[in-house]
Amino acid sequence: MSKVHLPQNLILKQIEVGHMENYAYFIGCKKTHEIAIVDPGWDVEYLSNEVEANSYKVSAILLTHSHYDHVKGIQELLNIYNVPVYIAKKEMALLQYKNNNFRFIEDGHKIKIGEIEIECILTPGHSPGSICFKCENVLLTGDTLFIDGCGRCDLPGGDPGKMYNSLYNLIMKFPEDTIVYPGHNYGEVPFASLGELKTINSYLICKNEQEFLKTRMGIW
Repeated sequence: MSKVHLPQNLILKQIEVGHMENYAYFIGCKKTHEIAIVDPGWDVEYLSNEVEANSYKVSAILLTHSHYDHVKGIQELLNIYNVPVYIAKKEMALLQYKNNNFRFIEDGHKIKIGEIEIECILTPGHSPGSICFKCENVLLTGDTLFIDGCGRCDLPGGDPGKMYNSLYNLIMKFPEDTIVYPGHNYGEVPFASLGELKTINSYLICKNEQEFLKTRMGIW
C-alpha cells in the first residue's frame, strides 16, 4: 500500500467497533479540535472515552446509511452530545429512529466541521440514500465500497444497477490518489488509494454493466 498523504488540518481516526467488523470514524479539524463521528453503530462508551482522551469537541454525527449496524448507537450518543445527525433524505423510509436532531440532506450538501468542509455524495445501490463523505482526497465510503468488494444489494432498497452507476460513474471518476476508507474491515488492509483498488478489487474491473450484474451480482 502506498504512503497516505492526508490534508494538513484534518483529523481522521478509523476505529473498528462491534462484532461485524464495522468502522466508525472521527473526522474533523485539528485547528479547532471539532469532529464529527461517522457511523456510530457500536461501542458508544469507547467512542466517547476516545473523544474525551483527545479533548475533541463533537459537532455532528454523520451517517453513510441507515442500516442498524451503522446507526445502533445514535440515541446513546445523543444522550452525551446533543448535536445534529446528518443522513440522506432518501434514507428516511428505512430509518427507524425518530429524533429532532436529524437533518435530512441531498446530494452535494456541504457540512463544515471547524475549518474543514465535507461534501456529501449520494451513491445509491446498497441502500437508496447511501452517502459517501469526501474531504479533499479522503473518501469515507460506508457500505458502498469496501477494500475487497462492495455492499450487498439484495436488502430492502438495494439496487445492483444503481450500485454499478455509483461505483463506475461516480467513485471511479475521482483521482486515483483518493484514499478510500470503508465502512467495514473487509480486506487485507484497512484503507487504500482508489488507484490501488482498481487493481485489487474485483468489483471494479468489469468491462460493462452487464458483466458487473452477471459476474458480481449474480443476475443472469
